[in-house]
Amino acid sequence: MVRLLVFLALAASGLGAAWWLGEAPRRSDGVQAAERRAPSARPGAATLAPISIMEARLVGGAAASTDEAFAALPKGTLETLLDPKNKGLLTSILTYHVVSGDVRAKQVVKLDAAGTLNGQRVEVVVKKEGVFIDGAQVVTTDIECANGVIHVIDKVILPSSNDIISTAVEAGAFKTLAAAIQAAGLVEALKGDGPFTVFAPTDDAFAALPEGTVASLLKPENKEKLAAVLTYHVVPGRVFSDAAAKGAKVKTLQGGELTTRGTDDGVFVNGAKVVKADLDCTNGVIHVIDKVLLPQ
Repeated sequence: MVRLLVFLALAASGLGAAWWLGEAPRRSDGVQAAERRAPSARPGAATLAPISIMEARLVGGAAASTDEAFAALPKGTLETLLDPKNKGLLTSILTYHVVSGDVRAKQVVKLDAAGTLNGQRVEVVVKKEGVFIDGAQVVTTDIECANGVIHVIDKVILPSSNDIISTAVEAGAFKTLAAAIQAAGLVEALKGDGPFTVFAPTDDAFAALPEGTVASLLKPENKEKLAAVLTYHVVPGRVFSDAAAKGAKVKTLQGGELTTRGTDDGVFVNGAKVVKADLDCTNGVIHVIDKVLLPQ
């Protein structure tokens, strides 16, 4: 049986929750358990309860949050989520509160991160003050339900809403990479559903190439060669840094292979060091590297 962990924010009472749902669960079981602990989370009081089920059409469970919980989000967020044309955004947020697998509190504290049905990961941090999921503190654990268990958190958690291209542009350190992607005609591809893992060289990494290399690659007559270099930095699927650190050979969109490895000095891919890892995007993940990778 497939088990799902659903993080359910219940901010009106100062609470939020994550509940485990079994295959083809009865919605009332999880809701009734939440009601016993947090009456303000009754479906009738939750603006997003019917939307998460009927509009977002989630299968296997839904995250219902109170009006006050969403009112505590940045101004305009609730209105944006309730707009029918933003059904995809709503679904993205709800599935970010869902993790596959049956993980109880004693197991959660052993994790650094957990992949969600959204595709992005939530960060798990254990401090002396308690356990935090993407900055939301776990305040109650292991509330038993007929179809699972609830872990209570104190905030609504939000995934990244930027794709790979938008994330790279906003970071400000990838101007050369952004220009190269544009010149190679790869913008639409990297804004697609993916998911992709991108090993993104910084502007300094491109500047370190032999003089004239970048200018030559950006020439229209070298578009095919430029595309080959860029797609050599892209791997299908999401490869997070912990998996890369274990060592792997991964096939790129260019067709060649990259070798990843972890050492005491960090994570490396074909000799380039990952200087910033696991930048979540709607359609993948970015790892910032300090060298440009060139296919053989």
